[in-house]
Order: sequence, then structure tokens, then C-alpha cells
Amino acid sequence: MELIIVTGMSGAGKASALKILEDIGYYCVDNLPVPLLPTFAELMLAQNTEITKAAVAIDIRNGKLKDTGTYLKQMKESGFHYEILFMDASDETLIKRYKETRRVHPMTGDQRIDKGIAEERKQLAFLKKTADYIIDTSQLLIRELNQNLNQIFVQEKTFRNMVVTILSFGFKHGIPTDADLVFDVRFLPNPYYVEELKRQTGNDMPVQEYVMACGQAKEFLDKLEDMIQFLIPNYITEGKNSLVIGVGCTGGKHRSVTIANKLCERMKKESEYNIKIEHRDIMR
Repeated sequence: MELIIVTGMSGAGKASALKILEDIGYYCVDNLPVPLLPTFAELMLAQNTEITKAAVAIDIRNGKLKDTGTYLKQMKESGFHYEILFMDASDETLIKRYKETRRVHPMTGDQRIDKGIAEERKQLAFLKKTADYIIDTSQLLIRELNQNLNQIFVQEKTFRNMVVTILSFGFKHGIPTDADLVFDVRFLPNPYYVEELKRQTGNDMPVQEYVMACGQAKEFLDKLEDMIQFLIPNYITEGKNSLVIGVGCTGGKHRSVTIANKLCERMKKESEYNIKIEHRDIMR
């Protein structure tokens, strides 16, 4: 018998996660009152129940949230196994989502949204600390969330609570505001000045071959990969679960796209983390 407790920040995707879990065979209950958690667990253990997998969503709307730790401890002492899935997103992402949907944050009251988010984050800190899985949806599409949940609960593969986004961009269009690390590859030969390559991008093999023919390109990639693989575990230790690595050139079409693609290929082969790639300015 499996029980997943889905919790996390309002607007981070708990409802979407619950729908996906329902699609893959879990009996789902949204916003179950916290005091009923042990009772629900007992009902699942009853011999006449046909429910073998369930997911329960609890969030800040639950007035007894502060007592959750007590009830979870009670369940654990009774020998009931459960896992906690914590849905998270950056403050900037949550604010944007609430503004776009024009919904009212449950903790806002007569305050600004950012104050409500800060208070919610404070109250949920103990659940995040004890979570088995943390999924940051700041840069995640629904299909990617679906893949992550299938990876964890269907394929039972190792899951690391870190999403690494490798983002190519052009400096002339501005540095990405959400980038945690930014690397400048404008020192590499520019395919823009080669007539037959000018209208191609770093997704095309001729451009990739041209850029990588430069000895410094491979050396840079080696050093960059080594540094990132060193940094990620240290970021995780500090509680970070989302990392955006910006790779920039002048226009964001050739060199940065090539290096971002090559870095992504390497990290997907050697890393257990969730690796994503985006090319912000490739179509400009």
C-alpha cells in the first residue's frame, strides 16, 4: 500500500501533480483535513479496501497545518509508510502566475502577494525539510512534470531534487534575469561571419563543427562541466533545487546554442539530475 502526501506552495502545481497521479492509478483526495490523515491511513489498511495507492493533497488552506508533524509522527510510529512530494516554485514565478490568473493567494488577505508567499513559505518550511521529493516547477512544463512523476512513481528510477536548465541567449538582447550562473562564449570564432553558416544556428551540424573545431571550445567545455558538477551537490546541500545556467554570445544563435547543446549532451550522459535546455534568442 502506497500513500503520497502532496503539499507545497500555492500556485506551484499541486493540483496538476494530483491529476497526473490520478492518471497513473492513484486514488486522489484534495485538501484532506490534517486530523483525518491517520484515519485515512487506517481505512487504506483495512482488509476490505480495494485502494492500494493513494495521494492526498494538504496545503496552507488547512487550518491545522501546524499539527501535521504530530499526525505524521503518529502514522510513522504505527508502521504506516508514506512519502512526501513537495511542489515548489520561485517567488517571482508564483507572483506571475497569480497575476496572470487573477486568483487571490490564500495567505494574502489585505497584504501584497509577496507578503503572503513569504508567510506561506515560512509555515511550510518544516514540510519541505522532511520531503522525500521536491519538484521546482519554475521552469517546468506540464509534460515535463508528467515525466518526472512517472519517473519517480511508475518507473521507480532514482530522482534528484534538482532541475538544471541550460539556457543559451544573446547578450544584445539582455542577460536572463533568472540565470544563476552566466558564461560568455564570445571569445570563440563567430559563424555569423561565414556566409554559408550565417543563416544557420547552433542546432545545425555545420555550425557545431565550425565552433567545436576551435581548440578552446573543447577545453572550455571540459572546465565548465567540471565546475558545474562540483557546484550542483553543494547547491543541493544549501537547499537549492533549481539551477539556471546561462551561456551567452552576441546574438544567441550560433556559439551559445552550440556550447549549450554540447554541455547538455555531456551532463545528460553523466548526471542523475533533471537536465533541460532552452534557446531563448535562437529565433530572433
